Amino acid sequence: MKHIIVLILYFGISLHTNAQTTFVGRVNDEYTAPISGVSILSRMDPSIGTATDNNGEFAINLEHAEVIITAVGYRSVVISLHQGSNSITLEQSSQQLQEIIVSASREAQKRAEIPGAISVITAARLEELKPFGIEQIVNQASGVFMSTSVASGNEQHMMSVRSPISTKSLFLYLEDGIPIRPTAVFNHNALLEMNDLSFQRVEVLKGPASSIYGSEAIGGSFNFITKHPTRETSGSLGYQINDLGFSKYTFEVTDYANKKLGYYLGSQYAQRNNGPIGHSDYEKFATTFKTIYHIDASTTWINTIDLIDYRTDTSGELTESDYQSGNYLSDQSFSERVAKAFRLKSTLNKYWNDQSKTTFNLVLRDNRTDQIPSYRIRQFRDNGVLTGKGEGEINSNHFQSIVGLVQHKIDFNIAKASLIVGSSIDYSPQSYQAQTIAVTVDTETANNNAFKLNHGDYLLNYKAGILNYAGYAQLEFNPITHLKLTAALRYDGFKYNYDNQIDRQAGAADSTNKYHNFSPKIGFNYNFNRNSGLYVNYANGFSPPQTSTLYRNKYVEIDGQILGLKPSKYNNYEVGGYFASSRWKLDIALYVLDGINTLVTLRNERDQYYNSNAGKTRSYGVEYGITYNPIPELRISHSGSFAKHRYIEFYDSGINYSDTNMETAPKLLGMTQITYTPSYIQNLALGMEYEMVGSYNSSLENQYKIQDGSLSTATYDGHHVFNLTASYSIGSIELWIHGLNIFDRLYATRASFNAYSNENNYTPGSPRAFHLGVRYKF
Repeated sequence: MKHIIVLILYFGISLHTNAQTTFVGRVNDEYTAPISGVSILSRMDPSIGTATDNNGEFAINLEHAEVIITAVGYRSVVISLHQGSNSITLEQSSQQLQEIIVSASREAQKRAEIPGAISVITAARLEELKPFGIEQIVNQASGVFMSTSVASGNEQHMMSVRSPISTKSLFLYLEDGIPIRPTAVFNHNALLEMNDLSFQRVEVLKGPASSIYGSEAIGGSFNFITKHPTRETSGSLGYQINDLGFSKYTFEVTDYANKKLGYYLGSQYAQRNNGPIGHSDYEKFATTFKTIYHIDASTTWINTIDLIDYRTDTSGELTESDYQSGNYLSDQSFSERVAKAFRLKSTLNKYWNDQSKTTFNLVLRDNRTDQIPSYRIRQFRDNGVLTGKGEGEINSNHFQSIVGLVQHKIDFNIAKASLIVGSSIDYSPQSYQAQTIAVTVDTETANNNAFKLNHGDYLLNYKAGILNYAGYAQLEFNPITHLKLTAALRYDGFKYNYDNQIDRQAGAADSTNKYHNFSPKIGFNYNFNRNSGLYVNYANGFSPPQTSTLYRNKYVEIDGQILGLKPSKYNNYEVGGYFASSRWKLDIALYVLDGINTLVTLRNERDQYYNSNAGKTRSYGVEYGITYNPIPELRISHSGSFAKHRYIEFYDSGINYSDTNMETAPKLLGMTQITYTPSYIQNLALGMEYEMVGSYNSSLENQYKIQDGSLSTATYDGHHVFNLTASYSIGSIELWIHGLNIFDRLYATRASFNAYSNENNYTPGSPRAFHLGVRYKF
C-alpha cells in the first residue's frame, strides 16, 4: 500500500509539473485582416509550435506563455499569451514587395499582386518625417505634387497627379477606404477637412481606380488609413512652432479598456498669426476618436468619428510685380473660408469561414463651408483707372450624407482565385446660396477694404438631392504559377434633383440630371520571384459635373435651360515593374491617360472664371521611385516623373487650341531625400530633401500679349528647393527641426495666367524658415 501511495503522489507531482495550458487567439494585420500561415513558437522550446489557419486563428498547448511570432512581410514579435482569446496585431516589415496594400481592392493584398502604380508612406516613414502638413506626406509619392504655400500656411491646396495643377475633381480623398466627400460636391481643398495626426499610413494609387471607388478616382486616389488602438497604454503630447507665425498643439492616447474594446483619441489645434503674407491667419481644431470592438474571433466592429473646425483668411494670389519685389501685402482684408466637418464611419467585419468575409459600412457626413472667396472679387476700372468700387460674393455650401456600402470577398481553391463583389448607395442632400456684395476699393493701394451685402441679390440659391448608387465586382486568379489576372467592372448611376429657390431670378430652371457609367479594369502581374515583377493594365475613370459647376456656368441660358457640361471620361493604359533586393528597391510605371470631355477652368478678359469641356486631352509619361541603402545607417531615395499634358481637341471662344500643351502642367517633378542615422550617436537622424518642379506654361499657348501686339505663351520657370531636417530622442522626449528653403530661393507653389491683367499671378512658396517640434511619448 505504501508503494501505491508513493506512486500516486509521484504521478500527481509529475502531472502538476508538466501541466500545459491551451492558448487560443487570432493574428491580424494593422487593418484587422487575418494573416494565415503565421508561425507561433514557444520561446522556451522552439520545437513546439503551430501556425494560423486561413482565418488567422490558432491554438497551442504550452507550459510557458511566452511565444515568438513570425510571418513573411511582418515584423517578428515576442509576447506572453494569456488565457482566453488573444488578439495579436503584426506590423509590416520593410520588405517592400511583401508589403500589404488595402487601397487597390478595399481588401488586404501584397504589392506584387496589384497591377498598378501605388506608393505607400508607412508608419515608420511618417515617424521619420514628423510632418507639419499633409503636403509633406503625399509629396513623397512619385508623380504627386500637392501645391500648397507654407508661406501662407493655411492648408489651402491644389493637386497634380497625371494632370495639371488644378482644382478639378480628378482625385479621390479617402479615409479608411471611404470617400470623405460625396460625388458632385468635390472641393480641391478637401484635405483641410482631415486630421493628419491620426494617420497610420497613406496609400496613393495612381491612375483611375473607378472600377472599385467610382467617380473622381482618376488621377490618383489617396487613402489615409487611421491609427489603430494599441494593447498597451500609450500616447503623446506635442508642440510645434516656426518663424512664419505657425504653432501647433497635439495630443494622443490609446489603450484597450478590456480584452475586447480598444480606443484611440487624437486631437490637434493649429493656428497662424502674422505670417509673411498679409491676410493669411488661420485656426484649425481637429479630433479623431476611434474604437475597435472584437465581438468574437471572427467579428470586429470599428467606429471612427472625425470633427474638424476650420477658419482661414484667404489672401489670394500675388501679382507679377508684388511677387518679384517680395511685396507680400495682400490686397484682401475680409475674404475668408470657414469649414466645419463631421464624419462617422461604422464598419463591421465578419469572417464567415476560412474563405469568406463580408464588410458592412455605414457613413454619416455633415459638412458646411461658408466663404467670401477672394477669387470672386472684381475691381471696377474706367479706362484702366480704379473707380473705388468692385463686386464679389458670399456663398455657403451645406451637405449631409448617409452612405451604405457592403463588400463580400470569397476565396476559391482553384488557381488562387478570389472574387470581390460590392454595392453602395450615397444620398447627399445639398443646399447652396451665393449673394452679391458691393466692395469698396482703395484707389491708391488697390486694397479691397470693405464690403456690403446686397441682401436678396442671389447669384445662386438652390437645393439638390444627390443620389449615387453603384455595384461592382473584381475577379483575381492565377492561370499559371507566376501570372496573376485581375478583372473588374463597376456601374455607377447618378441623379441630381435640382430645385431652384429663386425661380426666374437667377440660376437654372428646376431640373433632374442623370448620369451613368460603366468602369472596366483589366490587369496582369507576372512575378519572376518574390522580389521582382512586371504588370500591365487598362482602366477607365470618369467624373460627372459638380453641382456648383453645372448650375453656375456659362452654359445656363437666359431661359434657365441647362445646355450642359458633359461627364469627363478617361482611359488609362499602363505598364510597370517593381524590383527589390536587400539594399535597393525600384518602382516604375509608364502610362497614357486619354481624356474625353475633360473639364477645364478658364479666365476671360473680364476677369471671370468659367468652365468648359475640352474635346480630348492626353497625359503621358513615366513615374519612378528608387531607394538605396548602401549601409544600414544611410538611405538615399529619389522619386519623380516626366510627363506631357496636351490638348488634342479644344476650341474656346472661336480659338483652336488643339495640339497644344495644357497650362500649369509641369513636365518634371522630383523629390530626393538622404537620411543618415549614425550608429555612434543613438536616436539621432539627419536628413536632406531636394524638391524640383520643372517649368510649365502658365497660360494657354499664344494667349499672352506682348508689347508689340504679337502673341506668345506665359510660362513659369520652375524651382529647386532644399530642406534640412534633424531629430533626436532622449528617453520619452523627441526633438526635431526642419530648415525650409535653406538657400532662400524665390519660388511659387503655383503660377497661373490672368487674362484680364495679361500677366502671371503667383502663390509664393516658403521663404527660408525654421520649424521646431517637441513631443513627449508615454
